[in-house]
Amino acid sequence: MRERFEPDCYYHVFNHANGNENLFRCKDNYRYFLEKYAGYIHPVARTFCYCLMPNHFHLLIGIRSEQELVRDVKNLTGFGNLSGLVEQPFSNFFNSYAKSFNRKYHRKGSLFNRPFKRKKISSDDYLTKIIHYIHYNPVHHGFTKNIEDWPYSSYKTILSDKPTLLCRETVLQWFGGRKEFVQFHQQIPDTEISKAFEP
Repeated sequence: MRERFEPDCYYHVFNHANGNENLFRCKDNYRYFLEKYAGYIHPVARTFCYCLMPNHFHLLIGIRSEQELVRDVKNLTGFGNLSGLVEQPFSNFFNSYAKSFNRKYHRKGSLFNRPFKRKKISSDDYLTKIIHYIHYNPVHHGFTKNIEDWPYSSYKTILSDKPTLLCRETVLQWFGGRKEFVQFHQQIPDTEISKAFEP
């Protein structure tokens, strides 16, 4: 049974392309995915980190408060609970990206596995490990030797001063600052975390 989204809670959201497909075939795909993601998901959730891989992705999000959801989501009709209110933008986002992807590459059919997966973050220690795991994913899968070399994750954005919708300061404060954030990411992630979230 899928976990319900609850206000003011953190979730690791992840998904994989169908079969042997890729979600991203070129640089523009990654950019377009993030643009669409911001438009659909930012109204219902804050984003703390992400990593986009050729055939799957990982996100760490925090669902907005019940007050924010009720105030800012334009159409509340048709939702029996707040979890559905959060799930629908994700569904709309995936559908929108898949339709554009299919048009661009002249393909048909679903692109993402269904349903998309989510795991509620149950402790402070778990939250720390998930952020590390998400950023380490390209190294784990052999796409790069160093976290900072992968261009499609939030790692370098968190360390930069460029404008972003990411909750950058929250993440840095969580680790104790930039130096501590970098030092922690130089470790190899917990193997149990890696096993739990293999796509």
